[in-house]
Amino acid sequence: MIKVYTDRINYQYDLNALIKAFYPGHEVKVVELSQYMEDKNLDENKVCVELGEFELDIYMEIGAEGKRYHHGFAQDEAPVPKNQHKLALYKDLCDYTGRKLPWGNLTGIRPTKLAMGMLAEGMDDDGIVKRLKAEHAVSDDKAGLSVDIAKRERQILSTINYRDGYSLYIGIPFCPTTCLYCSFTSYPISAWKDRLKGYLDALFKEIDFAADMFKDRKPDTVYVGGGTPTTLEEGNLELLLKKIRDKFDFSCVKEFTVEAGRADSITCRKLEVLKRYGVTRISINPQTMKEETLKLIGRQHTVEQVKEAFALARSVGFDNINMDIILGLPDELEQDVANTICEIEKLAPDSLTVHSLAVKRASRLAGWISENGISMLKNTDDTMRIAREGAQRLGMKPYYLYRQKNMSGNFENVGYAREGKYGIYNILIMEEKQTIVALGAGSISKRVYPDGNIKRCENVKEVAQYIERIDEMIERKRRLFEEM
Repeated sequence: MIKVYTDRINYQYDLNALIKAFYPGHEVKVVELSQYMEDKNLDENKVCVELGEFELDIYMEIGAEGKRYHHGFAQDEAPVPKNQHKLALYKDLCDYTGRKLPWGNLTGIRPTKLAMGMLAEGMDDDGIVKRLKAEHAVSDDKAGLSVDIAKRERQILSTINYRDGYSLYIGIPFCPTTCLYCSFTSYPISAWKDRLKGYLDALFKEIDFAADMFKDRKPDTVYVGGGTPTTLEEGNLELLLKKIRDKFDFSCVKEFTVEAGRADSITCRKLEVLKRYGVTRISINPQTMKEETLKLIGRQHTVEQVKEAFALARSVGFDNINMDIILGLPDELEQDVANTICEIEKLAPDSLTVHSLAVKRASRLAGWISENGISMLKNTDDTMRIAREGAQRLGMKPYYLYRQKNMSGNFENVGYAREGKYGIYNILIMEEKQTIVALGAGSISKRVYPDGNIKRCENVKEVAQYIERIDEMIERKRRLFEEM
C-alpha cells in the first residue's frame, strides 16, 4: 500500500494516477493530510505528499529507504498552479525511481486535446512540441504523435455539424463470455436469454424517446457497441437495426458502425443483416493471434475463426473493417506481438486499433495479477514500435488516441487507419466536440454546449436495473436535453 497524504484533496485523481504510473504493482490511496498524525507509523511501502498552499514537500519511505524533497515555492509568490505542482512531483519521482514516463506528468485520458487547443491558438508544430515538453515533460515521440493526430483529427472533423448535429450510441451489453481484462458493462449472453426481450423492449422505448426529442436534428455518426452486438441472434439483430433505421434520419450519417467484435459471434447471415441495413463499418477484434493467450483471457474462439470471420465479412462486401489488438496481455513477449502483426498484415484490414492493456479493478485480471505478479504483463517501447510499424506497412496513419488509468507501460491506445477509413465516432467521443446521445445499459450521454461546457447523464450499468428503471433513464435524458 502506498498512502498519499495531502491537504489538497482536489488533487486526488492526479496524485493517484501519477504515483500509480511509477508504482504499477502497488495500491495507491490518497487521504486527507489531517490523518497524517493518526497514521504516523508508516507501513513498509508508503509515500507521503504534503502540498502546502505555496510549496510542495514529499516524503517517501520504500522499505528502509526514505527521502524528502522541498521545492521551496516562496510563500510571498502568487499561488502555484496545479500543473506546476504535478510537474515538480513528476520530476522528483523520476529522480527517485530512475524512470521517466512517455507522457510525463499527464494523467488525463485525452492528451491530444492539448495539442488541438494549441493548434486553435495558431501555434506551429515545433511550438506545440516544445510546450508539451516544457509544461508536461512529454517525450519527443509522444509530443510529435499528439501533434500529428491533432492535425489529422481537425481535418477529419471539418465537415461535422457540431451545433445542430449529434452522434448516436446504442449499447448491447452482452458477450459470448466475459474476457479476463474486461470491466465494461457486459454479461454472458447465455445467462440472459430469458430476459433479452425485456432488455430490447426497454432499449426500444429509450430509442423512441430519443428519436422524438431529436426529430429536428440529424446524426452524423451512429455506433452500436457493447459488449458485442452480434451476440444477438439474427432475428433480434435485424429488429434492432430496423428500429434504428426507422426512427432516425440517416441522410447526414457519415458512418454507421457495429462492433461485431468476437469471431465466435459472427455468422454469414448476421453479416448480411448488417449489410442490408446500411452498416458501413464493423470491427472484428482478435486482441491477439496467439492461441494460448486467447484461452487464457477467456475468448472462446480460435485464431483460425478470426481469419474465417474476416474473410466472410469481405465476401459479404464490407470494405471498412477494423481490428483491435491488445499489447501487454499475460505472458506475451515481443515475438508474440510480432506474430500477431504479421497475421493481421496478411488479412489487410482497413484500420487497426492498438490498445495498451489497462488493469481495471473490476476485472478478473486484477485477481490474476495478485496471483501471478504484474511482471507477467510486458508492454514496452519495442511492442509499441512493432505495432506502429505494422500499421505503417498497411498504409495506415494514426488518427485518434486516448489513455486510461493503470495502462501497462504507461503508454496509450492509438487508432490507425487508411485514408477515408477513419472511425469518426472514435474521434468525437474522445475530443468531446459534439453531443453524444447514448442509449442502453451503462451508456453515458454528453451534451456539449456552444461554449465548450459539457454535461453528462448516465444510464445504470446493471441490466435488470436498466429494465426496471427505464422511465427514470428517459427522464434523466429529458432533463439533460430538454433545452435543445
